[in-house]
Amino acid sequence: MTRHEYAVLLGIAMLIGVLFAGSLVLFARRKSASALLQLLGSACLALAVIAYVSDTFRLFPALHWGSHYVGLGTAALGLILFPLGYLGQAVAKQSS
Repeated sequence: MTRHEYAVLLGIAMLIGVLFAGSLVLFARRKSASALLQLLGSACLALAVIAYVSDTFRLFPALHWGSHYVGLGTAALGLILFPLGYLGQAVAKQSS
């Protein structure tokens, strides 16, 4: 990998970290189902980043293609759960 690719991976990891921290704060304050969905979605995205970072640096070479499946599955789940939680927050805010 080139330095540019490492920088992009680091930038994505930082953005997902901020997203996870914000979701954690939101869940600590509101404790609602939509906040939980956002937290679970951001946790899945963080796990996807961890899977891709571990694959990039070959931290678990015995997994072979397993890290790709973990990364893809958690990224897909995160991209489903986080927007559902956000939508739930928007609907709850508008109805109140």
